[in-house]
Amino acid sequence: MPRPLGHRARWLASPWKRGVAVALAGALPVLVFPAPSWWWLAYIALVPWLLLVMSAPTNRRALLDGWLGGAGFILAVHHWLLPSLHVFILVLALLLGALWAPWGLLVRALLGGAPERRRAAGGRYAAALVLVPSGWLMVELVRSWEYLGGPWGLLGASQWQLPPALRLASIGGVWLLTLLIVAVNTALAELIARPAARVPAVAGLLVCALAGTAAWLWAPLPRSAGTVRIAVVQPGLGDGPEGRLARSEALTRSLAGRGVRLVVWGESSLYRDPAERPALAARLAALSRRTGADLLVNTDAPHADRPGIYKSAVLIGPDGPIGERYAKMRLVPFGEYIPARAVLGWATQVGKAATTDRLRGTHQVVLPVPAADGLRIGPLVCFETAFPDMSRRLARDGAQALVAQSSTSTFQDSWAPAQHASLAALRAAETWRPMVHATLTGVSAVYGPRGEPVGERLDTDRSAVAVYDLPLAEGTSPYTRFGDWALYGAMGALVLYGLVGALAGLRTVRRPARAPR
Repeated sequence: MPRPLGHRARWLASPWKRGVAVALAGALPVLVFPAPSWWWLAYIALVPWLLLVMSAPTNRRALLDGWLGGAGFILAVHHWLLPSLHVFILVLALLLGALWAPWGLLVRALLGGAPERRRAAGGRYAAALVLVPSGWLMVELVRSWEYLGGPWGLLGASQWQLPPALRLASIGGVWLLTLLIVAVNTALAELIARPAARVPAVAGLLVCALAGTAAWLWAPLPRSAGTVRIAVVQPGLGDGPEGRLARSEALTRSLAGRGVRLVVWGESSLYRDPAERPALAARLAALSRRTGADLLVNTDAPHADRPGIYKSAVLIGPDGPIGERYAKMRLVPFGEYIPARAVLGWATQVGKAATTDRLRGTHQVVLPVPAADGLRIGPLVCFETAFPDMSRRLARDGAQALVAQSSTSTFQDSWAPAQHASLAALRAAETWRPMVHATLTGVSAVYGPRGEPVGERLDTDRSAVAVYDLPLAEGTSPYTRFGDWALYGAMGALVLYGLVGALAGLRTVRRPARAPR
């Protein structure tokens, strides 16, 4: 029976060779994210994987191709975790890779098998342009659950530096970008392997191109609302917590007389809580008075009101801590706590997993900044910038700017810092709210309400302070207003496909057998 890869791929008849090829094909999309940031590759990166799954001789093989490709994807996207998790990263890749097994079966059902006549197959291939991306999106949705590692490496996030894509993100979020990327890959795979799919494939490519063009030309834009001067303090690696604190204080003192209204420090910039340490609170308050700015610091310490260790964003004014604090709600599995520690506690023996579980905050907050004329900021801590629902909620609650405090010093020489910083561009574009991404050791960056870069970027080799005139905006983005409609549309398409298939099966069962001649 003819297969999409033809006679040139007979060597794939070996299960082991085929498994390696599928895993490598699944790993290919890692190049679309920082540091390479080959955003254009996203539109063809899935084609090899799709062609392999389309050529699967059985449903069982399609399930395995989906699983192995997913494992390759997870291992490549999270390769920088290897020094911390060691062999456990392989276990993680195999567990999360299994999410792609049903997707492999879906791809084979819609695109696999022997080539058909154009008239008979046109509808199925057209449906694949919707259903294959929808199936992929369901995988991204499930693995975005914080207990499974969160939404790191969503395909749509690869387009963080492309203005037309950011415009689309303001309409349907990162989910809409993922749908379009996978649709383009599906159409290209059809053109390569299915001559009968030429018409629906070309039509699908045109629809995707028109969607991007229409968004660029006619999508609503935020209205300018002036600027506010803020500063980001990035102390660098330093000599332990005390050395980092001293460096942060020195950098902050250099801001005196520069008109800054808010100074942002990175995640875990303090290992003592100023609310519990009057001397520390006095030092920070003196910095506020000297600079004329409020300080947003981050504590990684116990708090007297609640037992346990929290990572909290705390605003410091000229008289000490002011207003409500925000405690991080979504923690990094194994990095900040061990899920089911009684069962998985052994992870601390084979890697750098958390020896002590951090505790979760209970709700998001919006903090007014008195020194910035009451500017309302929405704080996020590290990992939380990967979750589009959190920034969207802050925008709906009235935040005028999003402020993320992060620290990726554990992965200093990897792709992780740049990948993390790039997420701020997407969150800004989705919500029409500027975003500040402040880290201890880089990469620190600031983005305007359209996701455009603002000012200089502080890379991982810098110990510096940077001042930004942060552009503010008014208005509510379509994504903030309507939410995850792209997700719900994908769910609806898959449910409809399942219902149609079930009805077709019932008709087949009920059809009376023809009498023998």
